[in-house]
Amino acid sequence: MPIILHIETATKVCSVAVSCDGKLLSEREKAGTQDHASVLTLFIEDALRRAGIGLVQLDAVAVSGGPGSYTGLRIGVSTAKGLCCALDKPLIAVSTLHALCFSPSLAAYCAERPEALLCPMLDARRDEVYTALFDENRNQIKPVSAEIINENSFLQTEEKRGIIFFGSGAAKCKRLMSPSPDKIFAEHIEPSAANMIPLAEKAFAENFWADTAYFEPLYLKD
Repeated sequence: MPIILHIETATKVCSVAVSCDGKLLSEREKAGTQDHASVLTLFIEDALRRAGIGLVQLDAVAVSGGPGSYTGLRIGVSTAKGLCCALDKPLIAVSTLHALCFSPSLAAYCAERPEALLCPMLDARRDEVYTALFDENRNQIKPVSAEIINENSFLQTEEKRGIIFFGSGAAKCKRLMSPSPDKIFAEHIEPSAANMIPLAEKAFAENFWADTAYFEPLYLKD
């Protein structure tokens, strides 16, 4: 029954969650913030207090490993590393885009189009997004990349299965891509530490740790 602290700071959402055996115990979250550095440790303390968990009881610390905001990722990863070093606990790195696929808000869209592919998108400014592609079982079928979106983006892919687009970059892409009934745009889906739980649990069960000393987030851009 692993107890895991989850930290998500890759975007404007600052989010912390505590889970035990794959179940959410508590969370603290604030969207649209730029003050991750000042609130993250407070969120961690409060989430642990609400869960009735002490730091020494943690079995691992999971952190959103990108892609995303350079500053946000540095804050989350450095905090997670500090906790792991101080507590002698393993570090788990979770893909920000993969975790987005586990948002509960996606359930209704997936129920309507169960065969559709999942395409999380994070805004990378201008007409560019950080994105990847996953099948209906949340298995990654296209690697993470930074892509400039235009009217022809994803045309060949959507003709086969349909695609559900979501995340902070999806709204921007909706106006750039040619309209199609096979393009489904899910709204109000943002990164959250609670979404990391299934992936962190799997990594913990498989002893798939990140190297606490040398792990670096996936920035994609210089």
